[in-house]
Amino acid sequence: MIKKEKAVVVFSGGQDSTTCLFWAMERFEEVIAVTFNYNQRHKLEIECAQNIAKELGIQHHILDMSLLNQLAPNALTRNDIEVKEGENGALPSTFVPGRNLIFISFAGIFASQIGAKHIVTGVCETDFSGYPDCRDVFIKSLNVTLNLSMDQQFVIHTPLMWLNKAETWELADQLNALEFVREKTLTCYNGIMADGCGECPACLLRNRGLDQYLSTRKEL
Repeated sequence: MIKKEKAVVVFSGGQDSTTCLFWAMERFEEVIAVTFNYNQRHKLEIECAQNIAKELGIQHHILDMSLLNQLAPNALTRNDIEVKEGENGALPSTFVPGRNLIFISFAGIFASQIGAKHIVTGVCETDFSGYPDCRDVFIKSLNVTLNLSMDQQFVIHTPLMWLNKAETWELADQLNALEFVREKTLTCYNGIMADGCGECPACLLRNRGLDQYLSTRKEL
């Protein structure tokens, strides 16, 4: 049943947030997508988000978060920093400190202005890359903080929190969006749409999950 309420989706144009966008469209009467421009490594990410929102007829807002780029030099904000996994328990070079804290907080501020109480984000603890701000405990804590800070009753939804990548593809398929997500999203750290470069950590995770799901589907 579709709730006659508004939802704000934190939207990057990647696999996870696009799947969440379809998830929200199935559940809420009005869905608004919010994309953050923090001078990320690939501007194509923002263009991709714009194109998806336009094709789906979703109201889309791009918010300026360039200060985050100044504060957090890493592989997603600097072309001269190599994309690599963390060693000996260290965080990957792609970790942007405070990103989800800031993005979801500003999504909450935006939601309060338009009368939306639902915030949807694609963070995931099952397949996360060691990012502390993708953990369920962080989201629950932030939800409480947002509600206290603005004296409102926001609900932060995390449809992918306990799904691995194969299960995320399965969800996209259940939403009749698998091919859309596969062909029109950008997940690749090297800025290549769809199946990507096939070599960076994001592509390896995405494509391995897709292969696992498709092989399972063939067996059914």
